[in-house]
Amino acid sequence: MLLDVIIPAYNEEGNINALYESLCNSLSDIRFNLIFVDDGSKDSTYKELRELYNKDKKHIQVISFSRNFGKDAAMYAGLKASKAKYACIIDADLQQSPTLVKDMLKFLEENEEYDEVAMVNQYTHENVFQKLFKHLFYNVMKKSTNQEYVAGASDFRLFRRNVVKALVSMKENNRFTKGLFSWVGFKIHYMKYTPDKRHSGKSKFNFSKQISYAVDGLMNFSTSLLNIAIILGTLCTGISFVYFIYIFIKTLVQGIDMPGYASLACLILFFGGMIIAFQGLLAKYIAKVYMEAKERPIYIEKATLGFDEDIL
Repeated sequence: MLLDVIIPAYNEEGNINALYESLCNSLSDIRFNLIFVDDGSKDSTYKELRELYNKDKKHIQVISFSRNFGKDAAMYAGLKASKAKYACIIDADLQQSPTLVKDMLKFLEENEEYDEVAMVNQYTHENVFQKLFKHLFYNVMKKSTNQEYVAGASDFRLFRRNVVKALVSMKENNRFTKGLFSWVGFKIHYMKYTPDKRHSGKSKFNFSKQISYAVDGLMNFSTSLLNIAIILGTLCTGISFVYFIYIFIKTLVQGIDMPGYASLACLILFFGGMIIAFQGLLAKYIAKVYMEAKERPIYIEKATLGFDEDIL
């Protein structure tokens, strides 16, 4: 098999058939396989995939999760199942055009020094605030992890087999796949693209989830937040010491100044709040270690289709 196309899908019943038709038309002249990963969908996504498999067993494989484990787990499952020379990850909503897959494949076939092609989102559909937030996030990740991060680099990527093996070898539960793409260290070629409009349904990845995902990504690949806590704690200790000297001298010169309860209460609240916040931050890191120590599986399969025999 030349190419496996990995398609994570969560509540995408209205997009499955349109994506299938588009991929088949775009890849008609090469040997390809479509690996759909149903991430515990609550709609009829699995039903649509089962009907699609019965229609075209030559090109379709399906993995269905027992519940929603998240896109990162779905991508991992697809990469683990892939056996082809090349593997491509594409979203199920048709915002990432299947016609670009051939361009990515052509580049790797013609440039042996590269191992991966990553499509870079131009964010034409997002407002200025969202664009600034994402550029800030990628810059922070780049400086705090000493790894290469390109603003807008999406999960829409095509890999050689060696990259797939490296990604599958990392079995941590707290997965930030964008970070793993960078961490494995293979040579990446970046290509710009403009997302199309979503074919059907609504995006599940809203801005609040993007913020949560960004924080998790930073914590998974860097301890810089703990360094910030140490710096701020040291700074506050220094300020407190200076303030103590000021109060001590003032008391010697002017005597005891009783009206100081308000400022004292503010200081107690400020430093108490900082201590609680930093304890919470430390607890988040410890919680991640705790979850990894359990060694639970990244995902659990409920059903599979098309994996009983090899597709040649």
